[in-house]
Amino acid sequence: MGASKTEHFSEHQNQIALIAKALGHPARIAIIDYLLTVNQCICNDIVNELPLAQPTVSQHLKELKSAGLIKGNMEGNAICYCINEETFDVVKNYFNNVIKSTKEKCC
Repeated sequence: MGASKTEHFSEHQNQIALIAKALGHPARIAIIDYLLTVNQCICNDIVNELPLAQPTVSQHLKELKSAGLIKGNMEGNAICYCINEETFDVVKNYFNNVIKSTKEKCC
């Protein structure tokens, strides 16, 4: 979606699109799955879990953080990541509304 077109859509629509784009890569899904398993971790932990180079993992973490799906806090000279529950609540509410609407209006 071009930057010049986003103003034609609501803030909520743009937010859902940004989240969906961030979730559109299997490495990012793997990172989220790992964070759900361990509840909190440092970037190096994630690098050890994925078959990707550290700079690639860092780029995926940046995308997830930019979309608001994860949070990162400095612990010494490392960043500790965890799931951002508020953003996942937005996703959950969106898909609950989709499911509710499809049950009410079936073709």
